[in-house]
Amino acid sequence: MRFLIPTLLILAIDLYVFQAIVLLAQNWSKNQKTILYIIYWLFPIGALITGMLAVNGILYQLPRAPMTIWRAILFIAYFSKFIAMFPMWIDDIRRLFNWAGNHINPNENFDPSRSSFLSKMAILVSGVPFGLLSYGVFRNPYRYRIHNIDLPIVGLNPDLIGYKIVQISDIHSGSFFLKEPVKNSVQMINGLNPDIVVFTGDLVNSKTNEVEEYLDVFDKIISKQGVFSTTGNHDYGDYSEWPDEDAKKKNFQDLKDAHKKMGWDLLMNEHRIIDVKGAKIGLLGVENYSAIARFPRYGKLDQAYANLPKTDVNILLSHDPSHWDFQIRPEYPDIDLTLSGHTHGFQFGIEIPGWFRWSPSQYMYKQWAGLYQEGKQFLYVNRGLGFLGYPGRVGILPEITCITLKSA
Repeated sequence: MRFLIPTLLILAIDLYVFQAIVLLAQNWSKNQKTILYIIYWLFPIGALITGMLAVNGILYQLPRAPMTIWRAILFIAYFSKFIAMFPMWIDDIRRLFNWAGNHINPNENFDPSRSSFLSKMAILVSGVPFGLLSYGVFRNPYRYRIHNIDLPIVGLNPDLIGYKIVQISDIHSGSFFLKEPVKNSVQMINGLNPDIVVFTGDLVNSKTNEVEEYLDVFDKIISKQGVFSTTGNHDYGDYSEWPDEDAKKKNFQDLKDAHKKMGWDLLMNEHRIIDVKGAKIGLLGVENYSAIARFPRYGKLDQAYANLPKTDVNILLSHDPSHWDFQIRPEYPDIDLTLSGHTHGFQFGIEIPGWFRWSPSQYMYKQWAGLYQEGKQFLYVNRGLGFLGYPGRVGILPEITCITLKSA
């Protein structure tokens, strides 16, 4: 039943949208119609076979890269068909009113056929998301963009002027299907000649073994004073089923060990003091802490802050940006900069620098991408290096952030 119900639902969508395809091709030649119909029905057949392979567990034994792309194509195809259904529903409502009017007044002309215009409109509107989402998969997953930010700090120690912090976030190594482009991101990071590099959580999707083949990629990140990291909501194994609690604990221990193998200093509700010619930066890192109830609250900022000596600048690594308004700003006014990720900018949106920004992410998060300021405190939300779910990006490209400290 778990397989049968989705299959019947998919078939119903296919049959419904096929009506628009038939009207679109009504004046085509027989050969053209045959080719179009074969292409159309290849997707339902492919979806059926994919579902059967998934139920039998065979799908997850096949090569990950082509399977990731194929699942994305199926998702895009059916999302586009769902969009196509809206003009067709309008047409059905029109036909229903015409049918009712004909029964009330039989003398009225009654045409029960579908509207050719609305059928063509259905194909047209479905083609927009199909084109955009396909482009996002085949062109944008590894189009890394460097965002350069000059951060003005009031009363900044002169020895810290020009200090360069490079941030990455949300690697989600379990989603990658190509390794070489990921190596390019490391080259771009190193090319910035950072003083420190920080990673703000979500190294994996669910399980630590996802990052194993990328350990020899990210261990090549070089900075003058080290690479520091913290955890995100996906790093704890909370989204996977485990045979017992010990297996889940071992997975998390393996994740911490992975950070160590890469040479990253993992901050688990703790801090480090970074000395720069006698000037001091307090670098704090907390485990995932969210103001949204469905995400975990493992972070203990009071523990990370405990015994923090007097510093010139305090920087906090906290994966979820909702933490900023919820606890950081009200309770810790001397944290100058908070670095977060988590939102990915929804991997979909429009950004025209200095003029317009929109993403579905903004309906869940007040701070969803870029730099924010309240008083003397700053928050930067990184758009993520990797991707999750949809294996692509539209309008919101993967990000490497380069923050340079300046005197206000």
